[in-house]
Amino acid sequence: MKIGALAEATGTPVETIRFYEREGLLPPAARADNNYRQYEARHIERLAFIRQCRGLDMTLDEVRALIRLRDAPATDCTGIDALLDAHIGHVAQRIRELRALERELKDLRARCGEPDAVAACGILRGLDERGVASPASRPRRHVPGTH
Repeated sequence: MKIGALAEATGTPVETIRFYEREGLLPPAARADNNYRQYEARHIERLAFIRQCRGLDMTLDEVRALIRLRDAPATDCTGIDALLDAHIGHVAQRIRELRALERELKDLRARCGEPDAVAACGILRGLDERGVASPASRPRRHVPGTH
């Protein structure tokens, strides 16, 4: 099948398929005489696996590691367990960060009791105050390698 058919069959944009191919997550497709890529059932299966992992917010490196392990079925699965345990930790950290973000947004929202002139907006004043705070005092909002 051509890339458009693969995209349609998997609900994946063509550019995403090409990206996964460039990243080495999806094996290169054979080329027909007209130089069009020719994909097979194995590409659909791999793409479904990648999309499932990405749906669980796994990084490309995590997906790559799982693919390597999946492609070696006789290998011990402790690497998979460790990878998933680490990812669960990243998700838990991100949940803590999102809860802190929610509290911060609610605190900002509480600065505005009733509609007033923009010049007197408590939310904008709060954002200005946070903007001048030193970078070290701001909470970190990103767990490296979790997207």
